[in-house]
Amino acid sequence: MVFGLLLARAGVDVTVLEKHGDFLRDFRGDTVHPTTLRLLDELGLWPEFAELPQSHVRNVTFDARPDHSVTMVSFERLRQPHPYIAMVPQWDLLNLLAEAAAAEPTFTLRMNTEVTELLREGGRVVGVRYQSDDGPGELRADLTVGCDGRTSVVRQDAGLQVTEWPVSFDVWWFRLPLPDSDEIFTLFPRIASGKALIVIPRTDYLQIALLIPKGADARLRARGLAAFHADVLELFPEAGDSVEVIRSLDDVKHLDVRLNRLHRWHTDGLLCIGDAAHAMSPAGGVGINMAVQDGVAAARLLAQPLRRGRPSDRELGAVRRRRVVPTALTQAFQRLFDKRLFGPVVRGEDTSGPPPGLIRLFERMPWLAVVPAYVVGVGVLPERAPAFARRSARR
Repeated sequence: MVFGLLLARAGVDVTVLEKHGDFLRDFRGDTVHPTTLRLLDELGLWPEFAELPQSHVRNVTFDARPDHSVTMVSFERLRQPHPYIAMVPQWDLLNLLAEAAAAEPTFTLRMNTEVTELLREGGRVVGVRYQSDDGPGELRADLTVGCDGRTSVVRQDAGLQVTEWPVSFDVWWFRLPLPDSDEIFTLFPRIASGKALIVIPRTDYLQIALLIPKGADARLRARGLAAFHADVLELFPEAGDSVEVIRSLDDVKHLDVRLNRLHRWHTDGLLCIGDAAHAMSPAGGVGINMAVQDGVAAARLLAQPLRRGRPSDRELGAVRRRRVVPTALTQAFQRLFDKRLFGPVVRGEDTSGPPPGLIRLFERMPWLAVVPAYVVGVGVLPERAPAFARRSARR
């Protein structure tokens, strides 16, 4: 959606195909990081964004001792115009972007339109075939862009080669009510043998991520609802009777965590970006922001070639050359996080949390908390809105 909005502001005819009738899918990437907040500001969308329901995460702390917490990540130390992570329902953000794009005469959004396969002529991708409420159809294009996520139909049909890295955990997502108390919840994992739990505070509920061993979804569901409630209360005793709102394991959504990256992000007439080019682990919640950065970079690099017609192979390859280093470094960080923290935890090998020496280091030098905040909140090679896409706030 970001890519389409920016291209439309450059005067490029662009159509976005969305297979659903709306954007209302729960438990997607709802973290909007400081670099994306700055981008919304540059696009003139800040007043509308500020009106969306949201909560802010400024610090991540670890309870080192009773009544004593240590700040391990401090976003408010960042030199950014909006130094925090905004927790915003992704459907609200997508609706905002779609409304902004609809104001551009060269932008079209087709809902209930599912891409089924690529359209080829002479070995070149020249568009897509799709299924909509009106039946099957074809859409021809100078460039087809796969933004369809980790299970990308476009990527699969193109036969692009991908490297997969092992991941030790999957995630169960669910909601619990906000407690009556004024307790402050942080994003630091709560750890027990074989599992970990992260509490994400939202405006009117708690979003919970329960980390389970990779491939254990069916086995753990077979234990039944009572065992699930017990697992949650072991890690999150403050939940109390509120766990009873989960009346069926159908209320618990399973995320099959993947970590992979394409060798080439393009072929003749086709480009993949976002999770279609590089599926990210949920560690750090950076997936949505990496995808947004891809969209910004791709629009900046391809707007002029698309105004002329078909981008060349080298022009398409420039997107990967621009984004592969930050992507690879971020994925390396996620693989390290998996190896050193989540892997041992879900295997029941380590429940100790951060090493005591590391905690003492952050206690003595609190400014160190800006380092992980920069890695997560700003990242490697953050992208800025190109001049052709910038607007003043509308109100």
